[in-house]
Amino acid sequence: MNSQHITLLTFGYFDKGLLEEVAGAVSREFNYPVICRDIHIDLSEFYDAGRRQYNGDKVLKTVVSKHDYDSIKTIGLLNIDLFIPILTYIFGQAQLGGSAGIASMYRLSNELYGLKHDVGLQKERFIKEVIHELGHAFGLLHCHDVVCVMRSGSYVEDIDQKSKDFCQNCRRMMESTVNPS
Repeated sequence: MNSQHITLLTFGYFDKGLLEEVAGAVSREFNYPVICRDIHIDLSEFYDAGRRQYNGDKVLKTVVSKHDYDSIKTIGLLNIDLFIPILTYIFGQAQLGGSAGIASMYRLSNELYGLKHDVGLQKERFIKEVIHELGHAFGLLHCHDVVCVMRSGSYVEDIDQKSKDFCQNCRRMMESTVNPS
């Protein structure tokens, strides 16, 4: 295993058990140790009152600015409603081939869609989203394999249909990025 690590940067409260599960899944999928750090930043400057959402581009810039260069990648974990100017909402975003990404639990909750609370399903969706955004940070594009974690998803149902793993093709690309010959 590499001496570098992936950093999960939490904005706000996250259950310790959830963070341990996310960290374990990320470590297994990327074969790097994972550390968790809390960050205390006033997110109100990223809030767009007209949309009643937070600007994902601005949040991502903040995560990039907090990237620790001992970390191979950093992902900000949030529980706020995110948007980017060209989309109504996003689950997360990342710099393609860059140092950082963000993922939010907010739109992954069944209650938002009038369905019964399911903490296990929300956790599963969040893990998939974190791995997906880290995949982009490692340079992976969206995949056409319907069960690959890198499959694009505009709706929670799209996230539910895919696995939390890379397909063989994305796995090969990921390994060549992490361990270039």
